[in-house]
Amino acid sequence: MNYEIKALAFFQEQILKLDEKSKRIIYDKIRLVKENPYRYKRIHSKQYSKVFRVRLSVQGVETRLIYAIIEPSIILVCLLDRKKDYTDLEKYLSKIKKELGV
Repeated sequence: MNYEIKALAFFQEQILKLDEKSKRIIYDKIRLVKENPYRYKRIHSKQYSKVFRVRLSVQGVETRLIYAIIEPSIILVCLLDRKKDYTDLEKYLSKIKKELGV
């Protein structure tokens, strides 16, 4: 199946703050996600059943790229700092409904 990549405004803001090397790493991971979105670890969410995370090291910080699959789209939600665990995850996922109306 061919998936369409959509990014939330919050995700785009996070990407703009990064250096070129980090952007390239994230772009490569997004390309892998588009090829097979089910390859990475699924995480539990109260709002969506298909939420996944990709482990990254961005500028020396353990980071997670969070995305949700809502057929036929892959929604890039946020870059989550690993130190803060996943406490803000549901807040970021609620932005999907606000921005995309899904």
